[in-house]
Amino acid sequence: MYVLELGGQDDDFAVFEAESAASDVTPIAPGLATARGVTDRIASLAYTRAASELLGRCPPDVESARALLSATTLQRTGTVAVRAEDVRGRTGVDTQRAERVLGQVLVDRGFAVDLDDPDHELRVLFAEPDPGDGRTDTCAVGWLVTESVRDFGERKPTDRPYFQPGSMDPLLARALANVAGARPGATVLDPMCGTGGILIEAGLVGARVVGTDAQQKMVEGTRENLEAFLDGDWHVARADARSLPIADGGVDAVVFDAPYGRQSKIEGDIDDLLSAALREARRVAPRCIVVGDRPWARTASAAGWTTEAAFQRPVHRSLTRYVLALRR
Repeated sequence: MYVLELGGQDDDFAVFEAESAASDVTPIAPGLATARGVTDRIASLAYTRAASELLGRCPPDVESARALLSATTLQRTGTVAVRAEDVRGRTGVDTQRAERVLGQVLVDRGFAVDLDDPDHELRVLFAEPDPGDGRTDTCAVGWLVTESVRDFGERKPTDRPYFQPGSMDPLLARALANVAGARPGATVLDPMCGTGGILIEAGLVGARVVGTDAQQKMVEGTRENLEAFLDGDWHVARADARSLPIADGGVDAVVFDAPYGRQSKIEGDIDDLLSAALREARRVAPRCIVVGDRPWARTASAAGWTTEAAFQRPVHRSLTRYVLALRR
């Protein structure tokens, strides 16, 4: 069993993304989830920061964590370090004291401490209990297995060769690529690719990426951006999302950020556009992730899709992004 440290404030969406890299993911407290198994794709997740091999759970206080660790068989050799965290800053636990107390438990059991470059890192995660489930064992203790690569700041939209206002931030773009199924061996299509942000993130996790856009300037801009960030297999062309030059079932997943009504030059036709684009996406792929400034579930259903999951992600006071995960 493993414990996952979730990022952001939307645990439901973080868990959904984590399921692309782990099995049987179950939230246990705000900011924490367990998983029965994990893969190396954990390192590519946007909203999971780390995964640890779970030693056990206890109430969120230092003495309970000390008792748990003292009673646990530790099948490790080499140097260690203890890292304690007050998840979301809600428990008020003195994490420095926790590190000292649990570090002493390890020293008493024959381990040498190395805070700079340990062979093993013990994660002690104190989280606020969820009043709805009646459980109090919301401190998770485990050996760190892997951390996700937090390099999203290197790909800010404003730092890319081609930029347009309204471009999606790379953190969300990575999560969308992951839930679409981007990974080595998969082909992911963005039929409204804009400046290519989703394609960049899908390509960085190993997928073959294909992009189309109705505007030639966006096609050229996306090519510039992909050339700057990707060495892998990609292709971008001008095309109408309602009539794609792709064979039936030609890609593994479609993912796109739909035009926003108040920003789109085709505001009057946006419902017709999305309806046709979703029908075309269903022709070329068994899975689709669509993002918009309104929920498109009815339109997706009319196009033949089944909604697997739906999320609302507030951006600012005047904008909420709606995320739909669809399957044939």
